[in-house]
Amino acid sequence: MKRKSAVLLVPFLLCFSLMTFFASCSWDGDGPLEVMPNGESVEGEGYFLGARLDSGKTIHLMDDTLYVTLSQIWSFSNCSLTSIDMDYGVEDTTVVFSPKINIKVSTDDCPSPMYRPDTTFKIILDDIPQKVTEIVVVNDEQTLLSSILYRRGKFVRDTFSIFVDSSFDDMSALPLRTKGSPSILRVLDSITPQKFLWRTLRAKCTMRVDKCDSVVADTIYPTSWNINDTALVPVRYACASPDSVYCLNSKWEYDSTSLGKVKERLDTVWHSSLYYIEKIPSCARMSAFNYTGLNLGRTAIFGRELFVPDESERSCGPSTKKDWLVYSFSTNSVLLESEDGTPIDSLYKIWKSATVAPDTLVADSTESK
Repeated sequence: MKRKSAVLLVPFLLCFSLMTFFASCSWDGDGPLEVMPNGESVEGEGYFLGARLDSGKTIHLMDDTLYVTLSQIWSFSNCSLTSIDMDYGVEDTTVVFSPKINIKVSTDDCPSPMYRPDTTFKIILDDIPQKVTEIVVVNDEQTLLSSILYRRGKFVRDTFSIFVDSSFDDMSALPLRTKGSPSILRVLDSITPQKFLWRTLRAKCTMRVDKCDSVVADTIYPTSWNINDTALVPVRYACASPDSVYCLNSKWEYDSTSLGKVKERLDTVWHSSLYYIEKIPSCARMSAFNYTGLNLGRTAIFGRELFVPDESERSCGPSTKKDWLVYSFSTNSVLLESEDGTPIDSLYKIWKSATVAPDTLVADSTESK
């Protein structure tokens, strides 16, 4: 028994010695490691990866407050960010913001090693030259992160309704427009001929409801056609008198072995475009546009906001034309004028020569500034 006790005592003493050794290591010199060696302090610049300019509008007016939000800021640590300089300068026709993230790294203990705050600055621009038309913000790599147009003028809001007559659904009547300005214009772009194949399919009534004095063939064409398939068109018989019933719909039986000859059905696909066209003040620009109830034969309600420049404004656009605006319902965007003026000039000519649809009054207009 004594020999077993001695044998067990040896590993116990060994474990106790190891525990004492590691405990002494953890207690000796415990504490955070220094961020910088020998207590040195280093100053420099951090960086940011995101920025956004916000004026509450797509266009920044001269007297409005501009908000600049910086995001994904890197400043080494919580304690290292000392300040952010919101410097800006004028380059040609653009105000350029080049924020600087100032940092100072020391031996201070910080709870977070990485700091990425979102910081918003409220700025009022002073002494901006008349030639300036845009504001941008760039990072330390001169990468453009956000931009906003800079204009002098006012915003005018207007809500009105336009009745879109059902005659707009008649392709042969196009081009067709509503009366006056603003107005709706529908244009026929092109016609695509198509050829559909079909053949008759024998149909037999398995249970007559009543006996007709005379019956007539009733070919039931499909509501839609597939240009790649040959449609099977059942030929039924119906009572010559529409007041009588020949057979229930559920009692028809079709014989796929009894088919007629393949025939052709010619058709056309009409391609058209719908536009909103308005005469606007010279060099004005649409900043907001919405509409509801744009259906043929109904009254559509429109709401739009125009930027109207003052006399000192030099910039004109971007817009459709100097005093005309075209909005495409197909792309839900304003059409901008190209260098040669097309297709804006051609649309303007079509609008002037288009037939005016009946009952297209603009009503219930309310304006606010």
